[in-house]
Amino acid sequence: MTISDHFQPRPLLILLAGGKGAIGTTLSVAAAALRKGTSGVVDHLSTAQLFADVIPLETVFAAGWDVRTENLADCAKAHGVLPDSIREAFSDELAATSMMTPPPADETMKAAVDRIASDIEQLRGQHPECVPVLVNLLPACAGADDEVCRDLGSIYDELSFGQFPDLAYGLAAVSSGVPVVNFTPNDIEILPFLDQASEMRVPLCGRDGKTGQTYFKLVLASALKARSLYVDGWYSMNILGNEDGRNLMDPDRARCKLDNKTKLLDEALGYPVGERYGTNTHRVHIDFYPPRGDAKEAWDVIDMLGLFDLPMSIRLNLQGRDSILAAPMVLDLARWMAILQLLGRYGPVPELGFYFKKPVGKDAPITYPDQLAALSRLEAECVAKLE
Repeated sequence: MTISDHFQPRPLLILLAGGKGAIGTTLSVAAAALRKGTSGVVDHLSTAQLFADVIPLETVFAAGWDVRTENLADCAKAHGVLPDSIREAFSDELAATSMMTPPPADETMKAAVDRIASDIEQLRGQHPECVPVLVNLLPACAGADDEVCRDLGSIYDELSFGQFPDLAYGLAAVSSGVPVVNFTPNDIEILPFLDQASEMRVPLCGRDGKTGQTYFKLVLASALKARSLYVDGWYSMNILGNEDGRNLMDPDRARCKLDNKTKLLDEALGYPVGERYGTNTHRVHIDFYPPRGDAKEAWDVIDMLGLFDLPMSIRLNLQGRDSILAAPMVLDLARWMAILQLLGRYGPVPELGFYFKKPVGKDAPITYPDQLAALSRLEAECVAKLE
């Protein structure tokens, strides 16, 4: 018996909240490249060889919402992520990609959720055979306090769309039976959202995509822990000049991002860095530096102790491309969500913690080896159900 005896191949529709941003436009070009069989995309997907008979790579589409009024191609050009030769090869595909206007910032949360849910149905109508997955790519935000988010009634009565747009997209998606990938540091995984996802039997994953510095930090921290090398301090500096960098200059918006980056190290090592000094010696700084654009740079200084507590140190310099690192991860996560929904999985999926700084779900794996092992188990479970 083959996979096709269980499931007919289904196209994938990735619904992007913030679809005209740097990651969103890069992903739209990558999806178009997959449909045209262009090289340079498939080889960079960790799911490239998985579930191709169920969610074919050549049938991935993008759509979504954004406050920008420029067309998708012009936004892609303005972000400067992709060279003209790549971007212009898919101008027709970008022109055909549906991008909708979000609700007004002052609209009530209930009206905004209803409006987005209506948009989702319209986009489904344009791609009737597709499995839709919503991906949150909105900027970091301060969110709302716990008291307001205690139940759906309070959320709908007391919040406007502009106060917590991420939550509106998430609620609209799960109420429509659409899986959600929260690639942002914004905490939408509040109890009313999780309850509705469970009721609608919708899978979720997040939070805060682990694209560059934090990914390598976790790998290196796991390696140092395995060798019993004690991390005495870790200083991290990031510079980037895209909209994400500009947005993170607001302390309220940056708080969750910095908190996720900082706590991950203590959790991976199993002790608070700086404990022998009585103060935290894991420092993370992010600076907006316009000349860098989407090409971010990160420096890490790691102080560690070896035999007889003698000090040693490591210097690490990463020169990455923010959206080039993020877009394939979003494609992978959307494919995971689609296949998991088809297989009946719902609620938070902690096994996908490999992709996130602050993975949600019960007993989410923390160290790099544990995350790889959890991902392998999830793959094996899915393959077994498809056989």
